[in-house]
Amino acid sequence: MQLVTKEWLQSIESLREVPSDQLQWWIDQSHHYELQEGDFLIRQGTETTGTHVIIDGRVQMYISQKNSVQNLTVLGAKDITGYLPFSRGIVNSIDGRALTRTQVMTFPVGSMNSLIHSHFELTQALVHIMSTRVREATIFQQQNEKMIALGKLSAGLAHELNNPAAAIVRGSDSLLKHLKLQPENFKAVVSIKMSAEHVDRANTKLFEVLSRKEKPVLTMMQRRRLEDDFVDCLDSHGVVNSQELSENFVEYGFTCDDMDEFSALIASENLSPVLNWMNNNLVTERMVNDIQEASRRIEKLVGAIKNFTHMDRGRDKEYTDVHSGIQNTITMLEYKFTKGNVELLEEYDTSLPKIKVFVGDLNQVWTNIIDNALDAMEVNKRGRLEIKTRRDREYVEVTITDDGPGIPEDIKNRIFEPFFTTKEIGKGTGLGLDVVSRIVRQHNGSLKVDSKPGCTAFVLCFPINES
Repeated sequence: MQLVTKEWLQSIESLREVPSDQLQWWIDQSHHYELQEGDFLIRQGTETTGTHVIIDGRVQMYISQKNSVQNLTVLGAKDITGYLPFSRGIVNSIDGRALTRTQVMTFPVGSMNSLIHSHFELTQALVHIMSTRVREATIFQQQNEKMIALGKLSAGLAHELNNPAAAIVRGSDSLLKHLKLQPENFKAVVSIKMSAEHVDRANTKLFEVLSRKEKPVLTMMQRRRLEDDFVDCLDSHGVVNSQELSENFVEYGFTCDDMDEFSALIASENLSPVLNWMNNNLVTERMVNDIQEASRRIEKLVGAIKNFTHMDRGRDKEYTDVHSGIQNTITMLEYKFTKGNVELLEEYDTSLPKIKVFVGDLNQVWTNIIDNALDAMEVNKRGRLEIKTRRDREYVEVTITDDGPGIPEDIKNRIFEPFFTTKEIGKGTGLGLDVVSRIVRQHNGSLKVDSKPGCTAFVLCFPINES
């Protein structure tokens, strides 16, 4: 094994200013040993044994989740890991396994108090290592969680955007073909001789029918029955193409009584070309409406993406309506509501004042909590999600409740731990609720969870007058 000296330890940047006598004491109090390839330096779920200095070799750090492995980093010579002064982590949350034969120096946890009380500079150096590690871990968690959230949302958005985009393509193709059929009907109409008075009366009747706001909601059987009756009505007036006309006219709320009124306004020999001309216009209008609706859907999704990511804003706190972020998140996750047969109940206090927050971070909070709720309700094949907002003194309170199976009692106190997850392989990293907790604390807010079978509620509070 390589001889560990105080000079070698001082070659580690973070220990450069530590006095030699303290480093020698550290060496003398430590356990020196070798790991063979495949041996564990630390095991997830076991108590932390001490501060580990990698002298030589390589150690893979990773987290295991239900037979799934997520690699975190590889430690090499001069890297320091394990328990550090004032650390609250007494149980290892990850695994560390030697990739090659590895030499390690471990300073035992039991001697940490002696180090803290007698060796200030060494303690200070190790605390600095800990703060750097926390900062790097936080950045890693943030980026990892954002990428995971982006992956979840992108899959749904691809589906959500594809539907209206395909509808626009289909609608425009159909509209083009339909317009090519117009000349024949146009020739039949222009050959009709009608007085201006009769044209106005027929036109007035047409728009009267089209402007009816209340159209009956029909079952398939009711609709089929009305269409059959309408076919008989059209046939009795000698109107050609009665089957196609009946489908479209019933869609727009035409009745046989309306047809009788038209027949009184228009000469019988002109009724068929006029009604077919009207049908062509109705078909065109319906196609244009479908294209407009699909376009509006895409516009809404693109707007939600922009607002959700806050891509056009700087990294500063700003005042925002809490409902805006919630609504954008719901839009982004709408596909999961549909897929999971989840009913959404919203009860908002729209008089709430705006709160000053990092908007992008707050959207992560809504995404993680709502997405977790939707995942939890999957086992029931259906669900109900309630979102309520209200003012609680000088706080805005948001409560998100699902009717899933609930959080088991034995893990309630662990759900906010980094990397802890109950989801199956590939569905969770255990970072979501840890990120939520950190963002809430960052905004000087509070987070409570109340859970029992059939009802899990996350209650979040954010200060109103926070500067």
